[in-house]
Amino acid sequence: MPDQIHLTNLQLRCHIGVPDDERAAPQLLHADVIIHSRVPFETMQDDIAQTIDYAAVATRLEQIAAEKPRRLIETLAADLAKCVLAEFAAPAVEITIKKRILPQTDHVAVRLFREARTKA
Repeated sequence: MPDQIHLTNLQLRCHIGVPDDERAAPQLLHADVIIHSRVPFETMQDDIAQTIDYAAVATRLEQIAAEKPRRLIETLAADLAKCVLAEFAAPAVEITIKKRILPQTDHVAVRLFREARTKA
């Protein structure tokens, strides 16, 4: 298993939901983001340029979540994964998004795993 960077319970404010009235006000979602490292940690030689800047990732994912309304948390998860792969050159990412929406549950969640496409 490759070395990983975990962002746990990243708070994302966004307009999301199937009904129009649910999307009208911003909601707070939580995301767990697992980013696979490009290189093993021991080869980084304590150089930030060798890793993925998790503060920059968190800020960018917050921006993407807030930039436009969406109906589905599945769509948001796909948009976030696409960003991590394309903008941060991660080889793979796993994203779980949790939404507190059903009163009889703690949360509803979606999870996806995406790998960067290698160019031949």
